[in-house]
Amino acid sequence: MIFNKDTAEKTAELLLQINAIKLNPENSFTWASGWKSPIYCDNRLILSFPTIRNYIRDEFAKNIEKQFGKPEVIAGVATGAIGIGMLVAESMGLPFVYVRPEPKKHGRQNQVEGFLQKGQNVVVVEDLISTGNSSLLAVEALRAAGANIKGMAAIFTYGFDVAEENFKNAKLDLYTLSNYQNLLNLAVAKKYITEKEESTLREWSVTPSTWGQVDSN
Repeated sequence: MIFNKDTAEKTAELLLQINAIKLNPENSFTWASGWKSPIYCDNRLILSFPTIRNYIRDEFAKNIEKQFGKPEVIAGVATGAIGIGMLVAESMGLPFVYVRPEPKKHGRQNQVEGFLQKGQNVVVVEDLISTGNSSLLAVEALRAAGANIKGMAAIFTYGFDVAEENFKNAKLDLYTLSNYQNLLNLAVAKKYITEKEESTLREWSVTPSTWGQVDSN
């Protein structure tokens, strides 16, 4: 669910402007999962544009407090959300921790890095939601450390049904600054893509795990 429509449209436009989101229906990208995709999202680029990162920071800070109440800690999911999560924590005057994909193999073998007390209210900041699996693993680690997770706030989501189901099963509310629907609407309106390309992008979003696969039969 998006925080609000105006923010969703503005965020989508900014991501397209800096090529954080690349749309290429003719020559698909291959994700780490092996999925073929006509879209690639790299929100790390936001950190290189001060005006845009400040906008994202401020929208996060404002909407997190409005939706979840002011938490006691902001947690970022490594590695994509460490930078923006820390900016949000700084803006809100809150402690910051981040969550590794898995515990370190040496030293204290931490998965949650930073000072976190049991029972503290935490909002998790994420950069991108696809299936939600890696994001929810971070939530599990925080809960195992005793955190009370108020919700998750992400920059962008593809809006897959599987992600919605995963968050529902985890009993976790997810809010995002923008999403795939608002992105496509804006991309068409601003002529980033043609109507034919829009059709391809909408078709992909229905069956993303099998889209673009060649039938060998």
